[in-house]
Amino acid sequence: MTDDTFEPTIIGFTCNWCSYRASDLAGTARMKYAPNVRLIRLMCSGRLDPTFVLRALSGGADGVMITGCHPGECHYIEQNYKALRRFLLLRRVLTGLGIEPERVKLVWASAAEGAKFAAEATAFVEEIRKLGPLNWGKADSGQQTVDHEEPSTVHRPSSEVEVPA
Repeated sequence: MTDDTFEPTIIGFTCNWCSYRASDLAGTARMKYAPNVRLIRLMCSGRLDPTFVLRALSGGADGVMITGCHPGECHYIEQNYKALRRFLLLRRVLTGLGIEPERVKLVWASAAEGAKFAAEATAFVEEIRKLGPLNWGKADSGQQTVDHEEPSTVHRPSSEVEVPA
């Protein structure tokens, strides 16, 4: 597969109250945006655990888009600020792992901003297309690197040795 035929897989984590409804508005208004984005609805962007993003990337996604309510407009008071802090931390972790931090994007979109959601999704797909495939976790797909067999003898510390009664 060459880079000009590369179609990225994007996982989008969306807030139920704002950005998911923005994506719904974009769809019902027949606004065009890239079909590469697969959405997962969360009750709040603050509910997004960073391990969800790492699992998405290690599971084959080339990028992750996190979307939520605008700061100060969260239905759960300040949870989108929590999402922002986690996003910033996640970008540092990805840099430490040798992965481009641009593969994760945070977008604020209210329920009335379907056009903004569509534009951001399309722009993000193009950014990821320029970065190329991630291939994280696929390098050793055919090789088994860890031996999962049980050892034939179990060595116990002297404190665990059974003493006959």
